[in-house]
This record gives sequence, C-alpha cells and structure tokens, in this order.
Amino acid sequence: MDSKRQEKFARLIQKDLGEIFQMVSHRYFNGAFITIREVKVTPDLGLARVYLSFFQVDDKEDMLEKVDMHAKEIRHELAQRIRHQVRKIPALEFFVDDTLDYAQHMEDVFKKLREEEGSKD
Repeated sequence: MDSKRQEKFARLIQKDLGEIFQMVSHRYFNGAFITIREVKVTPDLGLARVYLSFFQVDDKEDMLEKVDMHAKEIRHELAQRIRHQVRKIPALEFFVDDTLDYAQHMEDVFKKLREEEGSKD
C-alpha cells in the first residue's frame, strides 16, 4: 500500500516521463511509441520503477535495452523538469509491462475454448 505522498510523486514522474518519451522517441528509439503504464516509487522516494508498454516494436526486450542505455539522459531531462518540486531525483528502473500481451493471450485461450465447446455440440 503506497502512501499518498508516493502516489502523488509517482503521478508526477509518470506525467513528465510520458512527455519526455514523446520528445525523444524519434531521436533515441526510432519513432517507437512508448507509454508509461505505471510508476511505483519506494517509500524513501529514491527509486522509481517505471513500467513501459511498447507499440510498433518487434522486439520489446531490445527496446528495453535501448531505454536502459539512455536512462542517464532520460533521468537528466526528468531532473530538469521536476527539480523545483522535489528534493531528490529518483533513480529510474525500467521494466516491460506485458499486461496487455497477457490479456490478449488469455482472450485467445478463451476464444479457442469457446470454439472447441461449440464444435462438440
């Protein structure tokens, strides 16, 4: 259970990182569409875990590596945006958010089960 402070800080980071990814997408990520699905912040606000969704990307793990390579520049840009609002700029950890892929997989499984059920009747 996150505190109100953590939630507010996470929303601030999510908003600003979304804008940053929009700006640098063509420069660093070959125009890939990257969205910030969720940000979780540790209680000391020193670490932000950022969950990313990738669209128009073939290899998500490769794209995550590119994001990690540019993490320093992204953190610097974030620092420029929020430096007057916070005391400490958090370290950023990036993860692939695969909930949409999992939901699609489950939908396919249910569809297949319904088709098998229909063919038995």
